Amino acid sequence: MRKKKRRQSAIGNRQSAIPIPSVLSLLPLPSSAVFFFFVLARATQLHSSQMASAIPSLSSATAFTSRRPLLDNLKQANVKLGTPNQSTLLGKDHIRAKSFTRKSMTSAVEVSRFGDITMAPPDPILGVSEAFRADTHEMKLNLGVGAYRTEDLHPYVLNVVKKAENLMLERGENKEYLPIEGLAAFNKVTAELLLGAQNDVIQQQKIATVQGLSGTGSLRLAAALIERYFPGSKVLISSPTWGNHKNIFNDARVPWSEYRYYDPRTVGLDFHGMISDIKAAPEGSFVLLHGCAHNPTGIDPTPEQWESIADVIQEKNHIPFFDVAYQGFASGSLDTDASSVRLFAARGMELLVAQSYSKNLGLYAERIGAINVVCSSSDIAQRVKSQLKRLARPMYSNPPIHGARIVANVVGNSDLFNEWKEEMELMAGRIKSVRKKLYDSLSAKDNSGKDWSFVLKQIGMFSFTGLNNAQSENMTNKWHVYMTKDGRISLAGLSSAKCEYLADAIIDSYHNVS
Repeated sequence: MRKKKRRQSAIGNRQSAIPIPSVLSLLPLPSSAVFFFFVLARATQLHSSQMASAIPSLSSATAFTSRRPLLDNLKQANVKLGTPNQSTLLGKDHIRAKSFTRKSMTSAVEVSRFGDITMAPPDPILGVSEAFRADTHEMKLNLGVGAYRTEDLHPYVLNVVKKAENLMLERGENKEYLPIEGLAAFNKVTAELLLGAQNDVIQQQKIATVQGLSGTGSLRLAAALIERYFPGSKVLISSPTWGNHKNIFNDARVPWSEYRYYDPRTVGLDFHGMISDIKAAPEGSFVLLHGCAHNPTGIDPTPEQWESIADVIQEKNHIPFFDVAYQGFASGSLDTDASSVRLFAARGMELLVAQSYSKNLGLYAERIGAINVVCSSSDIAQRVKSQLKRLARPMYSNPPIHGARIVANVVGNSDLFNEWKEEMELMAGRIKSVRKKLYDSLSAKDNSGKDWSFVLKQIGMFSFTGLNNAQSENMTNKWHVYMTKDGRISLAGLSSAKCEYLADAIIDSYHNVS
């Protein structure tokens, strides 16, 4: 009797331990439902006694000659196929525990390691365009971003650029990586465009040229060179200057200070203040100069003043650092707009020059430019170039090819080059035309006797109106004229048809807003 009971007990234990998949395989369920029951049972470690309330005890696998009785038992246990009743199978305590776990996980997700990062302010220039797009007023004007527009205020793609791109398609050129220093053909023509092909610096190979990510990227690469090889040296920046200059040097951890440039009394150049501040700077400082069409003022030194600036920089053993973003686009002449840089190079001075083709070729989105370092010998130039490449490698590895090929095709082809010069003259001429019409409108409409001639004396795509922050706000809020808060307007975004409207806005803001 005892042996028989032991055998029955052993059999009972084995039967109660029948694997869940064996039971579920007997049910007429979809495979997904079977899998669900299996995972649910395993995850909650159901004991055979808990399963007994839903699934009847089995004496043997062969006892199931029909699946119908088991289905009936499942129905009586209030288990719906496809949508299992978890409170019946697992108990209410399990449901509460599961809900608590979900809340705990949610709380954990809400705690972020990035929670202390604050919202950055909108960009003072690019943010203007965002506000402009949201405005629905029919007379609205976007004079914030320095991008050329046609008389109809539409973006313009130069015809010569289209022709250069067609040449690229015809040649079937690939998209392979460029070397770190960029496209060799581009580097050659951009240095020649800057200094002149017959310049001694070019002929003696005393220049290190590396393709950069437009003007901004080229300035940033030069800043990295200064930080690494001239530690502690200060960069002198004009007051005011392009809004991104300070960001670039701050990011590169290069100290900077300002030299006087703009005179609000005359809305002109504070030349004496500029010379005085450059003289007072520590010897060996870098002096950031705008090669032409100073941004944001549009005020350039005269040729005689450039000579004096070069004199004091040489006396103080400073290093000139040019930002050339508008060559050919300011006066309409490539040579005239490069004259300041060529003056310094002709004196045998070592200098840095950042170039951009965003404006003069309209290649805003191609991000094409270069950093040039004029050195005292070809050997030094080679070493400088090697270090520029070393700095560029962890920044962006190598530059984009499309814009570089456009520039190489245009500048390197005499026919396309001449056509480009004609288009530049047309663009520069349109800006000069709206500048003159704006001056005429201001002079005719303003009866206060104010002298608006500074508008004509400025050059390039920008005009510094002399309006303060509050007055600039009035221009936007009342007149729907979008501009930077320092009073700068981009004449490249102005049509002759809207010059009188703009003049009304300027006169109202100047006289009626303190």
